[in-house]
Amino acid sequence: MSQAAALPDVIREFERVDAGVVDQAARYPSSILADVAGRRGALHGRIAPLAPTMRFAGPALTVEVRPGDNLMIHAAMAIAKPGDVIIVDGKGDLSSALMGEIMSQQCVALGVAAVVIDGAVRDSEAIRELGFPMFAAGLNPNGPTKFVPGRLNHPISIGGVTVCPGDLVVGDADGVTVIERAKAAAMLPLAADKVAAETKRITDIKGRRALRPGWLDGALRAAGVIGDGETL
Repeated sequence: MSQAAALPDVIREFERVDAGVVDQAARYPSSILADVAGRRGALHGRIAPLAPTMRFAGPALTVEVRPGDNLMIHAAMAIAKPGDVIIVDGKGDLSSALMGEIMSQQCVALGVAAVVIDGAVRDSEAIRELGFPMFAAGLNPNGPTKFVPGRLNHPISIGGVTVCPGDLVVGDADGVTVIERAKAAAMLPLAADKVAAETKRITDIKGRRALRPGWLDGALRAAGVIGDGETL
């Protein structure tokens, strides 16, 4: 029997991205982290915050559910540790909500950092008022069932991205970016350099010192838009 076949459906313990890395990553926009990670790791844009002020960073606690059933989200909340981000492969189903106000209140009490769901939620006004970072693919007033088994802390696919338990997850008004746990620390100095470079670029633009990117002509030549020696 393979190791994968021997794994239980519910994995209670897993290695999380270092808390210090999470604290530093929380300073950066999701867009910066996606760029330095190779312009990958950003979930599909359908998964968005209920309010643009919602933001978070933390280790992924992964959940796989069957469409319209939230039994395993309740199980995830039962084993979650403060700071965890519950990230749910809801199969993109919007026929019923997988979470609402009551579960969001429970997450706040447990210290869960955020929830990311490729599926629907409800009680959106109450969740916005609560301020709990809830990122979802849509809304639906229908409630879920609670009897279909799923899996906890196995690799999942959500919004076109593979997420493993313990990976770094960062979300803000632009969406959600996931970075592999083993690579997360190495992204931080790259993020700092990119922020510094972009800050200088914006300052130069505002000062009318650089109103076009220095790489533009070279990229146009490489694409065959303009010829050698030609410039705009």
